[in-house]
Amino acid sequence: MALHTWLLYLVAALGLSLTPGPNSLLALTHGALHGHQRTLYTIAGGALGFACVIALSMVGIGALLQASAHALLVLKWVGGAYLVWLGVQLWRAPPLQLEAAEGTARVSHRSMMFRQGLFAAVSNPKALLFYGAFLPQFLDPARSLWWQFAIMAGTFGIIECLVEYLLARLAHRIRPALQRLGRRFNRICGGAFATMGVALPLTR
Repeated sequence: MALHTWLLYLVAALGLSLTPGPNSLLALTHGALHGHQRTLYTIAGGALGFACVIALSMVGIGALLQASAHALLVLKWVGGAYLVWLGVQLWRAPPLQLEAAEGTARVSHRSMMFRQGLFAAVSNPKALLFYGAFLPQFLDPARSLWWQFAIMAGTFGIIECLVEYLLARLAHRIRPALQRLGRRFNRICGGAFATMGVALPLTR
């Protein structure tokens, strides 16, 4: 990949990472509830999920989904149902309590946060379709496809992780204010997840 092409991709990837979505909202929520250090597991799961989405797009799954309305509809309903489930779980969660953010999380808790980040990334068909149309603009057919994949996935993964980590740190810093909101914070975030989940299958 030529340097000027990579720089253009870097700017585009940064703009995409700054666009609100399920993973950024999840990082913000987990940062407030569990602290920014524990949220690294959520962020790592999301990074792996985005890498999988980019890989699928690179081998033409995006084009396949665009050609198959049935496959896209199924993926939309699955992704939407998962976001609604996340929203319901957060809505029902107890009010935010201040806890030792530096404490060691249980292995099962770490795994849960990692899986939520992973599934939030891979269950979004919009991301798959976007990358199916977005990545080819930066591909050089004369160069190794998988080498370019490694560069693109690595670049986006680093940017996405940094943006989500900053969101988690911001949420952690304003924990006292969020605690005063009580259940309202959980319900605002839970409602946002559920809204995205309901709207996702209805998008064209």
